[in-house]
Amino acid sequence: MPPPRTRGTALRQRLAELRGPDVQAKALDARALAALAANPGCRRRAILDGAGVNKAALAGALGSPSAFGQSQFALTRGNAFEAKVKADGGAELLRLVHERLDPGAEPPNSASVPDLTASGPEGRTARTALALREATEQGRGTWTLLDHPMLALDVAGSPAFLEPDAVVVHPDGGWTVVEIKSFPMLDGSADPAKVGAAARQAAVYVLALEEVAARLDPAPRVRHRVLLVCPKDFSNLPTASAVDVRKQRAVTSRQLARLTRIQDIADALPEGVCFSPELPAEQLTASVEAVPAVYAPECLAACELAFHCRDRARADGAVTALGRSVRAELGGLTTVEGVLAAARGEAGDPEDPAVAALRRAALLRTEALGAMCR
Repeated sequence: MPPPRTRGTALRQRLAELRGPDVQAKALDARALAALAANPGCRRRAILDGAGVNKAALAGALGSPSAFGQSQFALTRGNAFEAKVKADGGAELLRLVHERLDPGAEPPNSASVPDLTASGPEGRTARTALALREATEQGRGTWTLLDHPMLALDVAGSPAFLEPDAVVVHPDGGWTVVEIKSFPMLDGSADPAKVGAAARQAAVYVLALEEVAARLDPAPRVRHRVLLVCPKDFSNLPTASAVDVRKQRAVTSRQLARLTRIQDIADALPEGVCFSPELPAEQLTASVEAVPAVYAPECLAACELAFHCRDRARADGAVTALGRSVRAELGGLTTVEGVLAAARGEAGDPEDPAVAALRRAALLRTEALGAMCR
């Protein structure tokens, strides 16, 4: 067996081949990682994200462009709000952390803001780990704000580099993730769907921070209550809420553990598979179809390739196009044609609970239609 360094180099070369010659890798961020963890059975997304393929460009080349993602206006507004929150050395942000999460600590009248500049994601990750260690070991009794630190998390055998908005080191040495969003909090509460998405994203950062903490002795406490900072009502003034992400962290950790290793997926691909958007549409489609996908309607809100995968699922008559709950109820029946045949009594094991339920439903439907016609 080749040494780990050789295997890692070979994998990076293989992933570069899958992206295409001279195609820059797209970083896997926490938003994409949370979406990937929500659908761990999708090998297509796992290899595309692992290889750093730009799925938006890929979807456009396949003829199924996606509207997934934030508008330029939303990005500009979000960046402006984040700059306001972090102005004056993060004074307002630290005040909110103190108020919402650690009111018993000394007020953050002054704080350390270490320089995290370094070369490349690996260098920034190492610099962040050093800054966290120094703040924890040497800065007891003081507040430290890490602005856009870089964290690494192993995903199916391949490192993903993540950049939270901020991490705060408390005077007691504990670490807190801060998520800054541009959607408003109205009367102290925000859109539950958006808060849930932010919590899942923050849970990814918590997992990555825990890996850094595990390398220190003693390991500092990574707080499972993160700070969500949003505009207050219809103003641009920041307000915040503490969000417990223990449930999201547990689910994400479990789902990431279920992901097939990127190396295994890459090894199973036939020669010549490449996902470069510059390839002819026919060749590109064949490459994408060489990797199994697990489509569900939920993908429409989380994956740039969702429209392409939906069209394929519908063309194949796959029941996954109807939703995960429907798929779970149908057991071994994987196609709409097979479901209809089972309902009509033309196929399927009568002892199968799903088949029996379908035939019972078909009988009730026939009786109901007959009664309506009389």
